[in-house]
Amino acid sequence: MDLSYILNELGEDRAGYFQAVAPPILQTCNFASQTVGEMRHKLQHETEAHFYTRGKNPTVAMLEKKMAALEGTEQALGFGSGMAAVAAAVLSQVKAGDHVVCVKRPYTGTNKLMRQFLPRFGVEVTLVDGTDARNFLQATRANTALFYLESPNSFLFELQDIRAITAFARERNICTVLDNSFATPLFQNPAAMGVDLVVHSATKYIGGHSDVLGGIVCGSRERIYKIFSAEYTTLGAVLSPHDAWLLLRGLRTLPLRMERVAQTTRRVVAYLQQRHEVAEIIWPFLPEHPQYYLARKQMRNNTGQFTIRLQADTLEQVEKFCDSLQHFLMAASWGGHESLIFPMAAAYTPGGFKPSLPFTLIRFYIGLEDADYLIRDLDQAFAKMNA
Repeated sequence: MDLSYILNELGEDRAGYFQAVAPPILQTCNFASQTVGEMRHKLQHETEAHFYTRGKNPTVAMLEKKMAALEGTEQALGFGSGMAAVAAAVLSQVKAGDHVVCVKRPYTGTNKLMRQFLPRFGVEVTLVDGTDARNFLQATRANTALFYLESPNSFLFELQDIRAITAFARERNICTVLDNSFATPLFQNPAAMGVDLVVHSATKYIGGHSDVLGGIVCGSRERIYKIFSAEYTTLGAVLSPHDAWLLLRGLRTLPLRMERVAQTTRRVVAYLQQRHEVAEIIWPFLPEHPQYYLARKQMRNNTGQFTIRLQADTLEQVEKFCDSLQHFLMAASWGGHESLIFPMAAAYTPGGFKPSLPFTLIRFYIGLEDADYLIRDLDQAFAKMNA
């Protein structure tokens, strides 16, 4: 299916809404029936019929069709946040007494789901180094129901060999879930490599404007129906029509934004390679990265996230560099138009809490600004750090 068709036409019915170029926001929670028979039909086919927006909504359905097509799956579901999508996908596949194998450094919310939430309900979780596919095999038990992948993950950008892990999972009838937020469906398609459920924080690249929260789960008709019938409608973390409309807007420009981000990131990384203040650049698309060939095999292009390890002895040096940046915002998340940093130093409390990762790490996200503009900002921040 042509990418331009998916982004601009699939799921849309302009003849049904006065030939409007932008799709309408069906901002309603209820849909009326003219007869008892019609209402009966809607109740019996709530996964397809428009009965109540907690189930199906036309604006949300447009987004779901496009995301399923982009990921090459049969169906998709839209959620109110990326974490809602992750939680629903995981919960749909496990029950008390089951066992989950998860990468050891997933997104913060996913980490809490695995470490704190699932054990409360009798689900055991083993966290493994996902850079070696054999660790999934070795951690598997007779009651293992789910492998959770995040490739790459969100701070150190560790990858998993998706094909190797899913091949083993299918032999053992183990469901696989993968967070594809980093790469987007433009640059990586996990379902084509055997993944059963692909999740996205649509807040990131799909939205693209830092003004909307959203999550997506993509998978087979059978698995999506199972989620719809239980976790989706019962827990109710659904996507609103207005937020779905904002995500549709984001999809229109996704290819242009991703290409711009990829190009600018390559230039900024090349600049940072020349700085003596940078001890290490953690980015799977550098040839010296230990998983470079796997990144090239699984992903079609780089995106805008990487982490540097600053050559610094003290927390104060790191803070001085970060505080001196004028055009990189200091914030969580990524995927919008603005470039960001997330310094691990912010998680350190002097004399108190110390995370497992060193304070010298700074995660960068490159947005849509001009590369020279960002490089000049880095130049002056390094100068102040060295002063």
